[in-house]
Amino acid sequence: MNWNVSLYNEKHGFVYQYGSQLIDLLNPKEGELILDLGCGSGQLTSKISESASVIGIDSSEEMIKASQDLFPEIDFYQMNADSFSFDQSFDAIFSNAVLHWVKDQKTTTTNMFNHLNTGGRLVVEFGGYGNVATIVDALRWSLKNHGFDENAVLERWYFPSISEYTSLLEDAGFEVSLAQLYDRPTLLESKNEGIKDWIEMFGTHFFQGIDTKDKAAILTEVQDKVRSTCFKDGQWHADYRRIRIMAVKK
Repeated sequence: MNWNVSLYNEKHGFVYQYGSQLIDLLNPKEGELILDLGCGSGQLTSKISESASVIGIDSSEEMIKASQDLFPEIDFYQMNADSFSFDQSFDAIFSNAVLHWVKDQKTTTTNMFNHLNTGGRLVVEFGGYGNVATIVDALRWSLKNHGFDENAVLERWYFPSISEYTSLLEDAGFEVSLAQLYDRPTLLESKNEGIKDWIEMFGTHFFQGIDTKDKAAILTEVQDKVRSTCFKDGQWHADYRRIRIMAVKK
């Protein structure tokens, strides 16, 4: 997937702003080496670097270039979650709003486990079961309504339940010490085009082969359909549900 870095930073900064709370759980310390898996444009990587040594990786060439430009003092590499490889191991692996994009979860959890020191910790947060269901259900309905049946059934995200994801981690060898699934309605930056902008940023895969005119009609239809649920007090909100996990390599 190609990322629009400008749109991400200008209108979807909430992704890394909410992630700042996760750094408190990570509790990075001087002398530690931490991997930021899915670093995006590097804002959280930079925050971690204030307390510990850190390396950032992301599958997106655009995001890695943005990270390197913004934070040249930090090492960033273009690597995938399921196949990243380093000679050294890490004291912790941190990941915010990334793992729901990963297809091969089993390989990814094993890869994270293998790259941690004994006693190393995994601190992650991403979309959980039911995440953005209101928006996605409306989008699927609209695509089908316009005759794009194949696009309507595309599966791109992984939004697991607590039991599903913790079982995956335990199978890889982790001991899970914290597991939460919670609602986090998220304010969107754009007051007029909030849902449209969100889909333009995160749901572009649904529009493969669809022309500009049909796409515009679908975006308008979806935003109108979810207005009663997602438009509150003059502002748009996305119905986020997050899964937050902390696990340890024993």
